[in-house]
Amino acid sequence: MYLQSLSLLNFKNYTQIDVDFSSKINCFTGNNGVGKTNILDSIYYLSFCKSFFSSIDSMNINHSQNFFVINGEYQLHDKPEQIYCGFEQGKKKKFKRNKKEYDKLADHIGLIPLVMISPYDINLILGGSEERRKFIDGIISQFDRNYLYDLQNYNRALTQRNHLLKLYGKTGYFDVDVVDLYDNQLAEFGNRIFEKRKEFIDNIGPVFQKFFSHISQGKEEVQLNYESQLQQESFDILLANSREKDKMARYTTVGIHKDGLDLLLGDYPLRKLGSQGQQKSYLVALKLAQFEYIQMLCGFKPILLLDDIFDKLDSERVEQIIKLVAQNNFGQIFITDTNPARLNKVLEQIEGEYFHYLVKDEMLTKLN
Repeated sequence: MYLQSLSLLNFKNYTQIDVDFSSKINCFTGNNGVGKTNILDSIYYLSFCKSFFSSIDSMNINHSQNFFVINGEYQLHDKPEQIYCGFEQGKKKKFKRNKKEYDKLADHIGLIPLVMISPYDINLILGGSEERRKFIDGIISQFDRNYLYDLQNYNRALTQRNHLLKLYGKTGYFDVDVVDLYDNQLAEFGNRIFEKRKEFIDNIGPVFQKFFSHISQGKEEVQLNYESQLQQESFDILLANSREKDKMARYTTVGIHKDGLDLLLGDYPLRKLGSQGQQKSYLVALKLAQFEYIQMLCGFKPILLLDDIFDKLDSERVEQIIKLVAQNNFGQIFITDTNPARLNKVLEQIEGEYFHYLVKDEMLTKLN
């Protein structure tokens, strides 16, 4: 699977461009702010029906226009596929596969698997537990509709239960039968979510450690530690024991919405003690483990987007990542970098085809 060509119309800083791609490696160099990342974001759009950076579609329209269009030509399972995304101010976003519009955008997710590694991913490390839960849920949901269904129903039941608890705080009335109903729903959906999350971490953990060990050359030890209240007690008992506490707090204090993922460097939290280079290495290893996990599920290699990943890494870590990229363990790769000399080192080690573009003044100039 790979993206053959891309057309943009009024997308971010691009008025109109058409560009062809290699099925292997595609590189974009240029100064900051010229639109290298915008190319990658448009490719992300075609996989996930949204921007990697903003959930508001209107933010991605060229400032002088009122609409944008992204069109991609793919080879998928040895067959041509055309994916179209169009958005106009005040209207519904349109997504089409081979000129046939989707009824629901969710039906498209998973067709073109993709992993993006960006400096903005640092929130996965520095942010709170919600960021890491979203990371886990987003990966599993792409390929497990039942998991997504359970997650949606869990959140719906949680919202209703919290509403009743807030109502109790205002009126003093507590409907035990209705709360029991929501407790049963939370336990039913939550238990399945917990098992899937635990299975995911068990599967991705060793792969993550393999990649990190390669990048750090075995000099540092890391762990992914999944934390859930369900590891100590069954969900129904947790809810029953916390009911009085929940009434006082006016919200549900236990459940899988409190789960955490500890990112450890040695025995210590990465976000507190890890250097910028260690944090970025951790992030790259985690996303490459995501890549391998998705490949295992879908049976072919996802597209890999590497946005400015070499910045703030020492030369040894950069070299190790370059070796990974050059090993041909991945499918189609898109790389951005502000440093042409550094990127040339990547290209020198690559056997086979690659395309290298200079990005300047809303134009892409092919250098090879």
